[in-house]
Amino acid sequence: MSTAAEAATAAKAKDIRDRWLLSAPALLLIALASVGPLLIVLIYSFLAPGPYGDVKWEFSTEAWFNVFLSRDIFDDTISIADAHVSILWRSIKLAVATTIISLIFGFPTAYFIASRPSHIRSVWLFLITIPFWTNMLIRAFAIQEVIRNEGLANTVLMKLGVISAPIQMLYTDFAILLGMAYVHLPLMVLPLYASMEKLDFRLVEAGYDLYATRFQVLRRIIVPLVKPGIIAGSILVFIPALSSYVIPRILGGGKNLMIGNLIELQFGQGRNWPLGAALSITLVIIVLAAMLYYVKNAGKTGGGHA
Repeated sequence: MSTAAEAATAAKAKDIRDRWLLSAPALLLIALASVGPLLIVLIYSFLAPGPYGDVKWEFSTEAWFNVFLSRDIFDDTISIADAHVSILWRSIKLAVATTIISLIFGFPTAYFIASRPSHIRSVWLFLITIPFWTNMLIRAFAIQEVIRNEGLANTVLMKLGVISAPIQMLYTDFAILLGMAYVHLPLMVLPLYASMEKLDFRLVEAGYDLYATRFQVLRRIIVPLVKPGIIAGSILVFIPALSSYVIPRILGGGKNLMIGNLIELQFGQGRNWPLGAALSITLVIIVLAAMLYYVKNAGKTGGGHA
């Protein structure tokens, strides 16, 4: 009996060992390509800035101090770093707004595709993925051509007599929000469709048979069942929107910076690599905290299916 138990234990240990060996290349790649660079950035954030960029290998917490605070160069008084705080707040505000807008437009789009006949759905999904064929830089310039003062939107409005002079839409927070919502909308639609495709529409019909209104069916049947898709889509949109660089750079005109632009500025013109590294780690912490909070609360309200 003991021999059989020992043999089973040995077989189980061998199976675990074989799984680890098979996973070792992928784990090594993750460590080198993901954890390694992040560790380097973390180390740089605790060093002193070099005179021409780079870093001095001297331990310093000045970079972390300068993330949210600033010291006066004359009397060393400490105050809030208004520029950093305002840029961080703008980044979070625009990322949340982008997620909400993507959900508002993505939810009915995914529902429409999921409710089509099965042989038609692939065509609609194909149309949704077409923007991914084009580089984000080109799409940003396309939005710029639409909303600039002499662009399509202002030209049409002036031809219709709605406005008498062009509306300044470019180089504003609105332009950044519009660009990010346009670029990230497919990232919301696809996870939502993946959840809605599995939705049993007989439950929706049963809700109507029980005299539920459209809003009640949406709130009590559809939304709880597709909540995993809502969570996945929100995460896929929020994270790249928060760290967006190209769209604020083009549509914001360098005046409406987001956290990604501020980080690039420190590594480039600012020549303060430790501060750029500290801002990068701060961004990672904010993203992780937002993800954990969102998934935790969604799991509580959704029965733990998140």
